[in-house]
Amino acid sequence: MIPAPLVASLRPHDSLLVAYSGGVDSAVLAVAARRVLGPDRMLAVLGVSPSLAAAQREQAVTLARDHALPLLEVATDELADTAYVANAPDRCYFCKRELWQRLAKVAAERGFAAIADGTNADDLADHRPGRRAGLERGVVSPLAEVGLTKRDVRTLARDLGLSIWDAPAAPCLASRVLYGLSVTPERLRQVEDAEAVLREVGVSGDLRVRHRGAEALIEVAVEHIGLVRLHGDRIAAGIQALGFERVTVDLAGYRRGSLLRDGTGAVAVLGGAGVA
Repeated sequence: MIPAPLVASLRPHDSLLVAYSGGVDSAVLAVAARRVLGPDRMLAVLGVSPSLAAAQREQAVTLARDHALPLLEVATDELADTAYVANAPDRCYFCKRELWQRLAKVAAERGFAAIADGTNADDLADHRPGRRAGLERGVVSPLAEVGLTKRDVRTLARDLGLSIWDAPAAPCLASRVLYGLSVTPERLRQVEDAEAVLREVGVSGDLRVRHRGAEALIEVAVEHIGLVRLHGDRIAAGIQALGFERVTVDLAGYRRGSLLRDGTGAVAVLGGAGVA
């Protein structure tokens, strides 16, 4: 069931520590490593910090239990790094540098020969400054090495019986904070709680609440914009109660990497001062 090239990539490792988030990529890698190497030669390690949403952590723990993955949770402290907090476009580099330092320590203490991440082949073309930190640490990326794309990974996840095979991507909470706006525990909580407001009214699939200081900019799939506007008063009240002055929805819908673009497209105001 596991593709032969992936088996061939994993088998030479005497032991493997897998950076695990509970997302589909790292989950597929962890399950594959467990099946190829066995539970005594692999370990899934989950980095825990304020940038990890509580729901994502719960999903990761549940999935590990359901698939008998050896799991270790390790606290990371990227918020102690002023370069991370400054939130430039290369913020992910400093986050990953902290993660790999922590995982390298675990690997050394427990005798694991290599560290792997869930980078897939499609990721290699994306803006991913964190990958540089992995390369500096010698982290291997078996999924990318054998050419598995995101679509391939989702298909494999379904074949392996992973319930999250079609779950939307769930990058860290800091990825929602406008570049140049410092990353703080309070802002991370605001983002997490604001996105929970959207889930409560029935918004599903990919969604983001972009933290733009006083403004919370909602991005959802185009087909859900009507639902957001229908519940606009409830959504605006819930998000403004978290400390935002203005709540808007991007009428272009959710787009990956929108923080890298200058400004936004047309928006509708759900609550707060100002006219879209």
